[in-house]
Amino acid sequence: MHTWHWHSWNGLPYLSCSLLSRWPHGFFTQQFWPRSPTELVEVLQPTARVYRVTQVHGNRVVNTREMSPEVSSPDGQEILPSKPDADGLLTHEGDRAVWVCTADCSPVLIADPQTGQVAAIHAGWRGTAARIIPEAIAQMQAQGSSLPQLQVAIGPAIAGEVYQVQDDVAAQVCGTIVETDTPEQILSEVQQLPHPPVLADAEPGRVRLDVRRVIQLQLAQMGIARDAIAIAPYCTYQNPDRFFSYRREAQKKVQWSGIVSQ
Repeated sequence: MHTWHWHSWNGLPYLSCSLLSRWPHGFFTQQFWPRSPTELVEVLQPTARVYRVTQVHGNRVVNTREMSPEVSSPDGQEILPSKPDADGLLTHEGDRAVWVCTADCSPVLIADPQTGQVAAIHAGWRGTAARIIPEAIAQMQAQGSSLPQLQVAIGPAIAGEVYQVQDDVAAQVCGTIVETDTPEQILSEVQQLPHPPVLADAEPGRVRLDVRRVIQLQLAQMGIARDAIAIAPYCTYQNPDRFFSYRREAQKKVQWSGIVSQ
C-alpha cells in the first residue's frame, strides 16, 4: 500500500507519494499561490530546468526537447518562453522539472526507473475522454519505457461522489474503458464494475463521475500493475483549507504539481 506524506516548506504544506520517492516531486496546495513553477522548483531541486505548457483540456503531450525552459531574471521576474498548447509534458533527460496545474482536474505524475523518464499530465474529463494518459505512456514507450516499469501517482482532484456531470459527459469518459456503443449502454456497463467510476445522481440526466477511477482503469487495461498506481486520498472540492476547486469557487486559481527527472 502506497503512502502519501505531507511536507512543509517555509510553513507551507505540500504532498508527496511513496511510490515516487526516488524522484523529487510534489503536489502543491493553495497555500503556495501565486508562486509559479520557477519558484516552486526550489522546493524540489533548485538546479532543475523548469518546463510547463499552456493547458487546453486536450490530449497533446510534448517532449521538453521541443521547448525552451523557463528562467528567472536577476530581479526575480519570470522570463517565459513561448509555451505550446498541450496538457502533458515528458522528458528523458536529467534534471528537468515538468509541471501541470489543476483546480479539480487530475494531476498525474509518471516515472520510469529504468529509462529515467518522467511525465506530468493534466487530466480533466475532456483529456481523459481523449485518452491523454495512454497517449503519454505511448510516447514514453517509444522512448524505451516498458509498461511493467512505469509508476503512476494521481494527485488530489475532485472526488466522484461530489462531481456531478451530464450523462453524455460520463459516457464520453467511460467510453474509453468499455466497448459498448450507446451512452446508455456505456453507463450501464461501467456501473456493474467493481468500484464503479459512475454513481447515481438524484437529478435526471446527470450522474457522479470519478475521473481518477477511470484513469486507473485505463492504466489497468494497458497492463500497468495495480501496485504501480497510487491515488491521493484527497478531494479538492471537499478540502477548501488545502486546495482550490473551480467547481466550488469558480475562481481561476490553481495548484501546481511537478516532478524532476534524474
